[in-house]
Order: sequence, then C-alpha cells, then structure tokens
Amino acid sequence: MNIISRRSLHAACLVSGAAVAMLASSSLFAAAPTSAQTTTAAKATFKEWAEVLAIPNDSVVAADIQRNTAWFEQAFQRRGFRTQQLANDGRPMLFAELPGNQAGKPTVLFYAHLDGQAVTPSEWQQESPWKPTLKQRNAAGQWETLPIDQLYGANPNPEWRLFGRASADDKAPIMMMLAAFDALKASGAAPAVNVKIILDSEEEKGSPSLGKVIGEHQALLKSDLLVVLDGPMHASNLPTLVFGNRGVAQATLKVFGPRQDSHSGHYGNYAANPAQTMARLLASMKDDDGRVTVAGYYDAVKLDEESRRIMRAVPDDEVALRKRLGIAQAEKVGQNYQEAMQYPTLNVRGLQSADVGAKARTIVPGVAIAELDLRTVPETDPQVLLGLLKAHIEKQGFHLVKGEPTDDERARYGKLASLDYAQVSASSMAVRTDLASPIGKWLRSSFNKTYGKEPVQIRMMGGTVPTGAMVGALKIPFVIVPLVNADNNQHSANENMRLGNYIDGVRTLTGILTEPFEPFQAR
Repeated sequence: MNIISRRSLHAACLVSGAAVAMLASSSLFAAAPTSAQTTTAAKATFKEWAEVLAIPNDSVVAADIQRNTAWFEQAFQRRGFRTQQLANDGRPMLFAELPGNQAGKPTVLFYAHLDGQAVTPSEWQQESPWKPTLKQRNAAGQWETLPIDQLYGANPNPEWRLFGRASADDKAPIMMMLAAFDALKASGAAPAVNVKIILDSEEEKGSPSLGKVIGEHQALLKSDLLVVLDGPMHASNLPTLVFGNRGVAQATLKVFGPRQDSHSGHYGNYAANPAQTMARLLASMKDDDGRVTVAGYYDAVKLDEESRRIMRAVPDDEVALRKRLGIAQAEKVGQNYQEAMQYPTLNVRGLQSADVGAKARTIVPGVAIAELDLRTVPETDPQVLLGLLKAHIEKQGFHLVKGEPTDDERARYGKLASLDYAQVSASSMAVRTDLASPIGKWLRSSFNKTYGKEPVQIRMMGGTVPTGAMVGALKIPFVIVPLVNADNNQHSANENMRLGNYIDGVRTLTGILTEPFEPFQAR
C-alpha cells in the first residue's frame, strides 16, 4: 500500500491554560529551541523517566496498564494537554491533544506505546527490571552500576545508560516528547503543526484492539499525518527515518504419521516417520540460497532502480552484521540486507516431534509440527501467500485435513497434513509510504535543519509495528521516527537506553514540532 493521501484539517479550537496559549496562539513562531535548551529540558525529565520506569507495564496485566496510563495522563496534563483515557477492556489507551488548533496547519498524530514485554527477573543483571539502574561500561567492556543520583547531576555522560524494562521500548520516546514540549515552553517557541498523541496499551501483544479503539474514536483521532515513535535507529546510530514495515501472518503445519507414537523397533522401516516427512516438505519450500521456491511467492515484488539506489545508500556494515549473527554468509534473497527486507519471508519459528535429551524414546512419532511465520510486504497479501503455500503442500502429494485425520482419511491417503492459520489483523498488515511524499519531504527538511545532514532512510524495516491498523482506519500517510539506540536489548533482559540518544531524541522532536509543513491546504 503506497500511502500518499491527505485528510481534511481538524478545525476545532480548544482553549486551555497560559502554557498552552504560549505554545499555540501565534502564527509567527519564535525560533526553535537551541541545542542547549533541548539538552537542559531533556535532563530535567530524567527523574520523571526513572519514576515511570519503576511502574511495571506488562501488557497482559491490566493493573499495570492502568497505573501507567494514569501516570502519563498526569504528565501530559501538567504540560497543558487535554487528555482522555480510551476504554479498552481494562487496558485503557491514552489520547492527548494540544489545545488551540490553528487553521492552515496540518494535524500530526504521534503514536507510541506505554506497555512492555514480560520479564524474567533472574535474567537481569540488576536488583529488579523495575528498578531503573544507571550503568557505564568499564575498560574491560563490562557494565558497572553507578549511583542513580548521578543521573540527575549537571553533566551526566551521554555514554551512560539507564537499564530497566521499557527504558527504550517505548517509554523513552514518550518522555522525549514531554521534554520537547518543555523545551518549546522554555524558549517561547510555538509548534508549527497541530498535535495529537495516542499511547497504545497493547503493542507488545500485537495491538489486537487498536483498530477497534480508533474506530470508536474516529473523530477524536482525525489527523492529516502520522508519526510513529517506536523501534530502534539504524545500527550506525545516525538519525533515521523508516517509511514502511513488514506485516506478519502465522500458520501451524502438521504432518501425521501412525495413529499414535509407535515402537521404532517393531515399526521402523514400515510406518513412515512424520518428522522425516516434515523435513522433506520444509526443504522443498526453500532452495540452498534461502529463496522461497513456492510458485509465485515473490512475483508481486518489483524493485526499480531508484528504490535500489535508496537501499544501497543505507550505511549497513554487513560484515559486522554477519559477525554479530555468527553466520558465514547471508541468504541470497536480495542483493544486500535492505533489499532482503523488501521480500516476504517463509520462516520456521519452531519444530516439534516427540522428545529429545533425557526424555527421548525409541519411537516413530505420531505427528510432527512446524510453526511458521510469514513476513509480508505491501505488495503481498497474506491470504494470497497462505494460498500459495497451501497449493505447494498439495503439489508435494499431501492431502490436507481439518483437525485430526479420520480413519477413512488415514486409510485412503499416504501423506496427510493440516495447515491452520489465524485471521490476519489490521495491526499486522504491511504498509509503506513513498519517500517522495509530502510527509517524507517535511521530515527530511526537519532532520537537515537539526543535524545539518540527510538522515538514514529505510524504505522498509523487517519488523512489524501496528501502523496497518492506524493507516487503514485514518487513511493518512505515516513515517516511523525511531529514536532509541539499536543495541538497547528491547524485549530481552537488560534492556537499556543510552543517555545521548535520549537527549538527541528531544532535539529531533523539537525540530519536527517546529518545522512548518509547506504547502498545506485544508480540504
């Protein structure tokens, strides 16, 4: 989906306190905050950042989400925002809007998420994942703990890192946005755009309810542009813009053998082993270069020379990438790492058949199971890919069944399998915005003014974020603006945020907020 459309400008004017009036009343903007002003504002929010990191935010625990939503609601209210909790089955999302919308300016909806991944405390190298811990790397390259009070000192080292769940993903970008408005207030600058914010409460669960919540509050969330504050920056740690994300579909493939696990001495060489049958089936789906061999799987993807030029310009260090992954060579799906992200995947994310290790038995298993995930791109509809996969399996001689095969099916077919997949949600759809679109030009202009150079531009990142639900419901163009260090260990133990990235993130956001969007015509 190539998103370049605009929506009409939300014209309502709301009145709030003096802080908001200073930010949003004038058509003549004061100069954007200086680097020193944004640095000061960023440091001033470090205590708030540590405070909110101490509140657990497991996305499956409703009480956690309620506490985080309430905390962020108060933080936005202190800065003059009008807020509203959006009901979501006990896990409310948060809407915030800067009052004083001005005609002739676009309304930008900023998205971030306040929930986090679950934790296993024993895996963390600190007292608790919910006790934010300041660390520095010593001469031996190991992390050592510093007194947390040093975070609040006059000159914290930008190479220091704050460790804790959600320190980067995704509470840091929310705190950066709060700090950016503090910087605007301190400098007397006014936003060049109208601002709305939505904080998702279930992103780490795949945002299953985001589309529903947006649908219930369509008028409230009506905007012209969408900026997504999520994900890591490029590995070079250079300012980054991401114009698309892959989607994901999941399927369970089962290959059936004998009715039950059977003695391998009595029935080996007689009853086919489903694990070996599964291995041959999976092997038929990809060649030795890693390319999917399912007929038609890549046919919809067409890359022109301009797209390839953009991808070649990304400063990837593929030697270092392969070293980090511990692989000798990359698969040959694309000419480079960026190009590989433009194609759909067919990934085996898990295999199971009987037992291994101390529990291994001398049997012919009754079933083999493969869990698959298919990363999609805008050109490849997930239902189409799943249909192609189904046809490939049948072409290999398999009869596909629903559930367990019946006695009649076992008697009639030598190769039995099932392929089950869940309905693909809007939150897991692939979407992309044209790099030459107005929102792309606006953000590049902002980055050039802030940093004096072009940002790294990613045409399509490999992961999935819930842009599909928002783009589908609001019909607006989007760009992802990642602000956190790539090596932040998100979703893993010892998640961390580099202080220098936090401060630069505030600079980035103040630059975006004070960049006029020209031309803009309300329709």
